[in-house]
Amino acid sequence: MKSDLQKSSMITGFFATRASRVPPSASLSHCLSYVELINLTTAGSRGHPQRRQLDSRPIADETMSNPSAAQPLSSADAVLVQGASRGIGLALARRLVERGEAGTVFATCRDPAAAPELASLAGAHPQRLHAVALDLLDEASIAAAAAAVGARAARLALLVNCAGVLHEPGGMQPERRLADVDAEAFLRSMRVNALGPLLMAKHFEPLLRSAQRAVFASISARVGSIGDNRLGGWYAYRASKAAQNMVTRNLSIELRRRARGIICVALHPGTVDTALSEPFQTRVPPDRLFTPDDAAEKLLAVIESLDADSNGRFFAWDGSEIPW
Repeated sequence: MKSDLQKSSMITGFFATRASRVPPSASLSHCLSYVELINLTTAGSRGHPQRRQLDSRPIADETMSNPSAAQPLSSADAVLVQGASRGIGLALARRLVERGEAGTVFATCRDPAAAPELASLAGAHPQRLHAVALDLLDEASIAAAAAAVGARAARLALLVNCAGVLHEPGGMQPERRLADVDAEAFLRSMRVNALGPLLMAKHFEPLLRSAQRAVFASISARVGSIGDNRLGGWYAYRASKAAQNMVTRNLSIELRRRARGIICVALHPGTVDTALSEPFQTRVPPDRLFTPDDAAEKLLAVIESLDADSNGRFFAWDGSEIPW
């Protein structure tokens, strides 16, 4: 039988041959799979090969200047808040435009004409806040919104996905037990909470792709953490937020290959006094029930503190990291 050293030499030789076939023009990110395969070690009494854990951060970040360092927004920046008709999204748009934390604010919702608070905010700041129609359940609407924003702004420094669904009046409700699971409600949760942010990334990515810092953030929830799940229940909402988290993690890998300045994160806002959480607030301590304005302030502070190492991670409102 061959020794561990012989086996290791054979494995290395095989993958080195494979790696030599990579075209010279291939980018570093395209070669990572070969690097992972070549980095094999032998372990155990039988010498079975095991893949070594690699640092997930792009190698280029360690040798080039870092455009994704923590920094506040400026008056030259354009930002977009998706789901800005009410709740956290409206509070974010209001803070960004009223306090001058961004030069241009695009605030989207399904029907801006039917969102009086957003319309009032846009009327008070006609030069800086632009309400844009965007239906998260209609990809054509998302594409049209991206085109409309692109006609006004060359790039976005920040995009925050805020729209989400947990329950609906007279309709879907979070499940207490397995027997409560409804297929249509489950699929709707997935479409809004997981597919929505993914389609936003698909169509708005060109506006985030630049050498400068850009943040793609999605409002997630602690109940979407698999590692933190100790209570069960809420099948549709938990699963859809876990799926959204995986979307965020995937985007953090792919988009960083194209733009070194991009940071993709999931954010947990805490329990916020909105229509989404209203039926479930009875057991929340008063000091842990945030107003939308409080949540917006805390989330923007977290966003401003993000740097290159934050890419692909999940943070709570206080900056603490949440396990996936």
